[in-house]
Amino acid sequence: MIKADLLLHNAHVLTMDAEFHAFPEGALAVHGGEIVAVGPTARLLAEVEADERLDCQGRTLIPGMVNAHTHAAMTLLRGLADDRRLDVWLLGYMMPVEREFVAPDFVRVGTLLACGEMIRSGVTCFADMYYYEEVVAKATAEVGMRAVCSQTVLKFPAPDAESYEDSLAAAREFIANWRGHPLIVPSIAPHAPYTCTPEILRACTDVAVEFDVPLHIHISETLQEVQDSREAYGMPVVPWVKKAGLLEAKVLAAHCTHIDEGEINTLKHAEAGVAHNPSSNLKLASGFAPVAEMLRAGIRLGIGTDGPASNNDLDMFEEMRLASFIAKASTHDPTSLPARQALAMATRLGASALHLEHLTGSLEAGKRADLVLIDTSGLHNQPQFSHDPDAAYSRLVYAAKSSDVTDVMVEGRWLLRERELLTIDIPPLLEAAAGFARRIDSFLVELEDSLLSKLVAIGGAEREESYEVQIKTRVPDPVSLITAVENLEVVRRAHYREYDTYFGFADVSQGRLRYREDEFVDERGDTFNVRYRLTLIGPASEREYAQSVLVSRSRFIAPARHSLRFYREYFKPASEQDIQKDRLRWLVRFKGNEFFINLDQLLQPALDGHFLEVKTRTWSRRDAEEKAALMVELLGALGLPDAEEVKQEYADLVGD
Repeated sequence: MIKADLLLHNAHVLTMDAEFHAFPEGALAVHGGEIVAVGPTARLLAEVEADERLDCQGRTLIPGMVNAHTHAAMTLLRGLADDRRLDVWLLGYMMPVEREFVAPDFVRVGTLLACGEMIRSGVTCFADMYYYEEVVAKATAEVGMRAVCSQTVLKFPAPDAESYEDSLAAAREFIANWRGHPLIVPSIAPHAPYTCTPEILRACTDVAVEFDVPLHIHISETLQEVQDSREAYGMPVVPWVKKAGLLEAKVLAAHCTHIDEGEINTLKHAEAGVAHNPSSNLKLASGFAPVAEMLRAGIRLGIGTDGPASNNDLDMFEEMRLASFIAKASTHDPTSLPARQALAMATRLGASALHLEHLTGSLEAGKRADLVLIDTSGLHNQPQFSHDPDAAYSRLVYAAKSSDVTDVMVEGRWLLRERELLTIDIPPLLEAAAGFARRIDSFLVELEDSLLSKLVAIGGAEREESYEVQIKTRVPDPVSLITAVENLEVVRRAHYREYDTYFGFADVSQGRLRYREDEFVDERGDTFNVRYRLTLIGPASEREYAQSVLVSRSRFIAPARHSLRFYREYFKPASEQDIQKDRLRWLVRFKGNEFFINLDQLLQPALDGHFLEVKTRTWSRRDAEEKAALMVELLGALGLPDAEEVKQEYADLVGD
């Protein structure tokens, strides 16, 4: 006899194993949080000695669903800034609100709400990517769900870290503390290739490989991301991250909306998991992922909801249905992605995408008891035909609703019984969520006057490195300086005339907006190219070194596609200042580090003499501090060891 704590019988069991075994009159035995037997009810009633028996009354029994990609705490940002482009939504609304409000309490409340919503819709396991991921892990484990919890790493400051080094250190500590937990798999999450540097991707990969944990990342979500990668690196996103070494880790790649056959094969060869997010991709108009092609290639392909701020729910029934319908419509083939395959993506394949197929995703002896009971007796599921064995899958994917879920178990523990949550107290969470909503509403009213929000809204804004080290001095002999620079290792050189218009605003905390026209000049003095850019320069937080200043501030750049008149009317500046200058610029390599050297002559307003600027920018605070020391040596190499520092920016200098 098989010993069991619980025997569930009189159920329509869909095991979702590799052979899709099903038992219309089936049973399943659980012992010590593990599935110990599954099969026909008659056989298990005879073979299993159970402490408790549960008559499932003909309900459908499936593995717990796996939400392969989400940002759980963003339940508190649901409906915040709908119907906007991805860059406007992310940079103009989500990130400013997150910087202001995301803290441990925010993350805990949002995660618990998300867990309640997911449990009610039959989700037992999810892959999360957010900030304060240890808080996410604690809340999830407290509720009793299973999760891959991924600590976010970005190249710019985040709500839980001032620099990427801080994020990296937090991820390492989190993984070390949680590795081996029965429910939580800690992981690291370099947010995306465009929000990380190659060095950050390498460092995150090294951590994931060292601890043998998944690496969670967004890849090829939008066509713009792919085009930018081609322009910057000469290749699409997947080959670029492969070149950066990312695929050495156990990757979970969210979206992969715009990947080709070669990239699919690359991901397959690396055994990477992919999370398809149909609702999010539709809502943000990101495109249609090549799901049929990925399945044919044998990709570990799961389904995710993405975060509640870009979906706007965590309903896996909706995602399964959409995944199937989108695949059919985009391939013009109604046989593409049948219901059985869609349910596999939401269960077994989803677990495989998370690299957890050894634990969950199917109802098989030896796997953990993560399971869901579904009542298909509702009107929307009637009548029911039995001549086709796949009809059971069709009922779940095409007709069933999340409200049909009656019972949910994880690791042998009931989290939902007869539609009642057992491990979460919802009312106080709703009260806390309402409080956050009131505060965020007030913040957004003020944000509507934000320069950044407006800059992002017109498209193309990108954040520059957070730290700038600079020296500015007057140059008594520009000819000697040019000779000294040319004696260095010059990476490239340029000559251009710059026409700058600075917009000032009554609220100086928002910084200044610069509209720049660069005219690139050849050796004959003729203009051969023109570039227009907007730069939003935030207020500086400075730390002085010997003859140099470390500046920490936000800088966002965007292409200037409209006229100066347009920007004047759009931003409505309180003041305006024009500066014209002639600039020689070199990128030099000095003691293994790259620096920009500018030799400037101010033409309007005219100032006598020339000015030298030595600059470098970086995402790393430590790197910035090291380069500040090197700049003093570089100044000596230029023959200006005792030059008098000019501390003002040009806009301030000519205004004096």
